[in-house]
Amino acid sequence: MEEPLVSVLLASYNHAPFVEAAVRSILSQSGVAFELIVIDDGSTDNSPQILERLSHEFGFYYKHRENRGLVQTLNEMLTLAHGKYFCTFASDDVMAPGRLAAQSQFLETHPEFAACAGQVKNLRSDGNLEDTVDLRYAKTQEATFEEILLGKAELHGATEMIVKEKFAAVGNYDENFRFEDFPAWLALSYRYGKIPVLRTVCCYYRILETSMHRNLNFIYKQILAVIEKYKNHPAYSQAVALWKTRWFSSLAYNQKREALRKLPQLATCTKTFWMHFPKLFIPRIFLKY
Repeated sequence: MEEPLVSVLLASYNHAPFVEAAVRSILSQSGVAFELIVIDDGSTDNSPQILERLSHEFGFYYKHRENRGLVQTLNEMLTLAHGKYFCTFASDDVMAPGRLAAQSQFLETHPEFAACAGQVKNLRSDGNLEDTVDLRYAKTQEATFEEILLGKAELHGATEMIVKEKFAAVGNYDENFRFEDFPAWLALSYRYGKIPVLRTVCCYYRILETSMHRNLNFIYKQILAVIEKYKNHPAYSQAVALWKTRWFSSLAYNQKREALRKLPQLATCTKTFWMHFPKLFIPRIFLKY
């Protein structure tokens, strides 16, 4: 078999209704040699049976074991990867056609970059795909470390493609945190400089109520812990104030009682915070998220 240029790492966990579509969307990629590596991280549904069947059908690497968490699972799969580049993929998403070829070709012709990102279209809870890309990510053409630190440039973790050797040099995924993308973007841009964002649609991203990113207190607490690693950077204090404001603003929209409870923890003496403060008293129906 041809040596893979790209390794796709799929960590599976309790996505039995979606995991077969995820695998088949990856295996439908063309235009580049790639490998698929799958580890089921202790699913309690019938995901392992589905993946076992698919691995026999298509011959990709598959292992089922006890639950260890997403970040540890991704690092385990990295030890098995043979590609020059790699991308991770969630077991409930769908990979857009041509994604692997487009991103690997870009990195092959732009060796100065350690990674690139791309665009997503959201898959709504009813299963319908939105017509246009998510504008939060479409507005970014490239992201510097400071822009990522300050939340000025957003990169979607489902669209990553990373140079494996360069990622190893920053220590791979940081197992001190329970999510992978934000710490990785910061580590790569801090060491290697800006990360370009391609116009290529890389992922049809499934919006689920059970998604970890719905847990606002968990996510923002983790973000503040991540940026603590860069407390000697000149923009660190500004970053703390901005992420606390985002945390409060999100709670003021979604969970007003929780926003009030956390007010002493999240309030900052900044104009930006006090511009968002009135959201606490405005009914959600009148607010723009």
